[in-house]
Formats: sequence, structure tokens, C-alpha cells
Amino acid sequence: MLFLSSRSGRKGPIACLVGLLLVFALYQLGIICGSTRYTPAAVMVSKEKYVIGPFDRKTYTYDRYMPLIFIGGVPRSGTTLMRAMLDAHPDVRCGQETRVIPRILQMKMHWSKSEKENVRLTEAGISKEVIDSAIAAFCLEIIARHAEPAPRLCNKDPLTLKMGSYILELFPNAKFIFMVRDGRATVHSIISRKVTITGFDLSSYRQSLIRWNHAISVMYGQCKELGPERCLMVPYEQLVLHPRQWMKKILNYLDVPWNESVMHHEEFINKPGGVPLSKVERSSDQIIKPVNLAALTKWVGNIPEDVVREMADIAPMLSVLGYDPYANPPVYGAPDSLVSDNTRRVLAGEKLWEEKARAYHLSHRPTETSNEEAASSTAPIA
Repeated sequence: MLFLSSRSGRKGPIACLVGLLLVFALYQLGIICGSTRYTPAAVMVSKEKYVIGPFDRKTYTYDRYMPLIFIGGVPRSGTTLMRAMLDAHPDVRCGQETRVIPRILQMKMHWSKSEKENVRLTEAGISKEVIDSAIAAFCLEIIARHAEPAPRLCNKDPLTLKMGSYILELFPNAKFIFMVRDGRATVHSIISRKVTITGFDLSSYRQSLIRWNHAISVMYGQCKELGPERCLMVPYEQLVLHPRQWMKKILNYLDVPWNESVMHHEEFINKPGGVPLSKVERSSDQIIKPVNLAALTKWVGNIPEDVVREMADIAPMLSVLGYDPYANPPVYGAPDSLVSDNTRRVLAGEKLWEEKARAYHLSHRPTETSNEEAASSTAPIA
């Protein structure tokens, strides 16, 4: 009897505890206490994303809410120079054009424009939020992992600025640098260097200027929509003439501390944590040189006279951006002494720069296909 009594005594507290747990569970489920309790949907929680630096062995985390930097503009407008100067900064990494980011963004634009595809996606349970999350993850992986890591990550796929407002939905703390250049110089560079861009006729200055005007108008509109806190317009000519003044302004806008290395990007070509080159980007053979004036007015005298006479009507965005469509040659301003010295060195050492280009395997490269052709090569979904 004593044994039975002892066991019975132990069962009492256990039964009580089980009863309390049952009551708590029923309350949590909303079965008791006269209310229906809301049960939230399951949420996928991703693991923390990070990369480890190959040289410093530091861990760099990354996510959608980091302050990414996007460099945009019409090809041949100084976007490569801008990314090279930023790449020289020890805290920033842009790297070469990814080419796949504009493709995936363009694909999303096609989905959005297709009513039939929107219905299909909705019926499949693939909402805008799901698509945006997936595209953001894809783009972020490409940006974070396609080159050496750094505290501040940057992307230079120029024409993505056409979709700037959507990129800001994906990355709400992103900032944009909008490179602007005299359209006459941009088009002359596109034609003379045979940079193929969808919609540009490389045999016609008139048609190419009209296409430039349309592209720059879209980007200008996007930059205005994003506002000055998210989009900084940088005139290529002024960056070249006054690099220190403009780099201080740009780094201040990006909340990146000043570093003298941005004034000497050419000293960091293909060095660890420096400026990596691409053998297939048309501007790579130019950024091995220091900032100089050689390319500013190469277009003068190369545009047909009838196009020059009608320039204000052909490319009205010139005036909007502050360029005089009737100035041939134009007056962009006086350069800083550093730039004048650089220009003399560049012009005096032409053979030296050719040898450097060969050393970097930048000679005899295939004709470049720009990001616009890559982005628009995806056919619309019917």
C-alpha cells in the first residue's frame, strides 16, 4: 500500500502539468477563451549572406538593404572612368560590367508588360513580391560575388539606370551616379569605336543622335524621379576637367571618406583591391591612362555639316543638359593643372601606352556589344 501511495503521489503533479500545457495549447490555437486566434503564414528565413576576402580574409556580409552604388548612363559617356576612379578607393568595389543584370531586369519588364503572362504568374502563386525577391537575390549574388569583396559594393551596367525606380524597389538604400556627356562626343565615340548598340545605326550620325536623345531622355527622367538624394548627375567633361572637386562631391554624396587613391586610378590597374580590367570592354584601353583631355573634343569636325546645322532639333536634350548645340568646338572650361600635366604625359608617351595596352592584353579585341543589346536580346513573353 505504501508503494501504491507513493506512485499515486507522483502522478498528481505530472497530471497537473500536462493539464496546464493542454490548456495553454488550446488557448494558443484559439479554441478556448471565445476568440479565433490568427495563425501567421510560414516565413522562409534565409541564412546570412557573406563572402570572405581573398587577401584580407575578412568577412563581408551583404543584403538587399545595404547602400549599393549603381553607375548609369549611355555607353561611351564616362561610366568606365567613373567606376575605375571608385574602384581605386580601398572601401569601394565596382568591377567590370556583369551584363546579366540588365538581362534579368529587362526580362522582368517584359513580364510586367504582358497581361497574359501576368495572369499565368498570378495563377501560379507567383506574386510581384515573390518575383522582386527572387530578382533582388539574383542581382545581389552577381554584384557581391563577381569580384573581390569590399565594404561598399557598386555595379556598372550603364543602361540599368533606365529602370532606376524599379532597382530602388529592390534595393531601397541604393544610390545612383548618372554619367552625362555631350551627346555629340558620345555618338562619335560609339561610331568611331564601332560599339554596337541595339537601335543605333553606326553609319548615320543623325540617326544615332536621335537614339542618344531618346535614351538620355529616359535616364534623365528616371534620375529626376529618384530625386537628388538618390541620383547624382555627373557631367563627364567636368569630372575630367576638375577631378578632385568632383570626386570629393561624389564621395560625400555616397557617404564614403576621401582617399587620395581616387586621383590616381591608373596606378591600381589589376592590383589586389584595385581596378580590375575586362578584355572585352571597349574603354579598358583608355582607363589605363591618368585622367586627361584627349577625348573631350575628338568629335569636332567629324559630324556631317547638315547634322551640325540641325543639331538643336535632332538632339534637344543637349540644351536640357547644359550643352550648347551650336558650339563647334564647344568650350567646356579650363582644366586643373594636374589634368593639364596628365594630358602632356599621355600625348608624349603614345608608344608607352600602346605597350601597356598590349601588356594588359587589350589590343586587337573584338568589337564590343553594349549592355543595351544584351538587355534587349530577350524576346518579350507573349
